Amino acid sequence: MNCPACSRKLTETKVGAVAVDVCSGGCGGIWFDAFELQRVDEQHEAAGKRLLEIPRNPAVIVDTTRKRACPRCDGVKLKRHFFSARRKVEVDQCPSCGGYWLDAGELEQIRAEKAASAAAAEAGKGTISIEIIRYLYRIRLEGKG
Repeated sequence: MNCPACSRKLTETKVGAVAVDVCSGGCGGIWFDAFELQRVDEQHEAAGKRLLEIPRNPAVIVDTTRKRACPRCDGVKLKRHFFSARRKVEVDQCPSCGGYWLDAGELEQIRAEKAASAAAAEAGKGTISIEIIRYLYRIRLEGKG
């Protein structure tokens, strides 16, 4: 299988129970088959940490505007879209097989985004927003009238 970003031969790498294909010594990108990315996309998942340190060749320049071919599906182009509603990280996904191509650094960005979301959700537990307080106050005032 060849890298969709720099055409180098991808190397299969086992991380935990997941086998992914990496562009080691090239652009540093990673190919995840369908449902593999979910196993390594959060910071508490130790297997994904190894994927943050793929050796790159700084001389390899990647054109992110070029349409990329799916390394699994013959003749299918990857679709570029935002990974989440936060619209911070763009990834390439195959509309046919559901695999993901992540350029170097994108997995780290996804993991950081998920950690920030989890921290924000944790911080919000047990707190009442000002809108809820105003609503309850208004109901109480209306009940006395």
